[in-house]
Amino acid sequence: MGNTKTRPILITGGGRRIGLALAHHFLSQHQPIIVSYRTRYPAIEQLTAAGALCIQADFSSDEGVLAFADRVKEKTQGLRAIIHNAGDWAGEKSGVALPNVLSRMLQIHVHAPYLLNHALESLLRGFGHAASDIIHFTDYVVERGSDKHIAYAASKAALDNMTRSFAKKLAPEVKVNAIAPALILFNDDDDAEYRQQALNKSLMKIAPGEKEIIDLVDYLLTSCYVTGRTFGVDGGRPLR
Repeated sequence: MGNTKTRPILITGGGRRIGLALAHHFLSQHQPIIVSYRTRYPAIEQLTAAGALCIQADFSSDEGVLAFADRVKEKTQGLRAIIHNAGDWAGEKSGVALPNVLSRMLQIHVHAPYLLNHALESLLRGFGHAASDIIHFTDYVVERGSDKHIAYAASKAALDNMTRSFAKKLAPEVKVNAIAPALILFNDDDDAEYRQQALNKSLMKIAPGEKEIIDLVDYLLTSCYVTGRTFGVDGGRPLR
């Protein structure tokens, strides 16, 4: 990342799992970060103590998204990168209004990154060729679809498409890429039977952990050439 480390990296949804791992990774490199969070987990307190700027955000409405963008612009005059990690997970099931499921998925995975990329564009530009990045987190189901999470899969597919559109719009100053993971790590309460079923769905038969994502993010931030691409981190699962 060269001499651009004084500009913070913005990570949405940085209080848990992959977002949290990325936050600690960058802090270990003395890279300033800004983290959005919805709920103030104990991890947020730890990130704050470690030097992260943590800003509460409500991405469930456009007004909340834009209010967060305004807070970011109050805190910094430039961003090294935006990593869109914030996500939600809802399926179509009995008793849940379908329009609500669709609206919720589109709000978090389409409205929020679309509005933030536009609102914070000026903080990414003006630093030279390929000096800034946007990274969208999509999902392997973009390729396969999902019969139980149709709205979720559709919203991630829209985000995948926006990757290429924003790459065209922001080049050559800003590179825009996407990461499409499948199983990366388990939840603590996942039982042995579920874990084995999940492992059997991939060709590589492992849950590799956050380092696979961290290494790819580091590569994308270092590259001066790669843009408009989606990188599957899925253990070959779409081939099953």
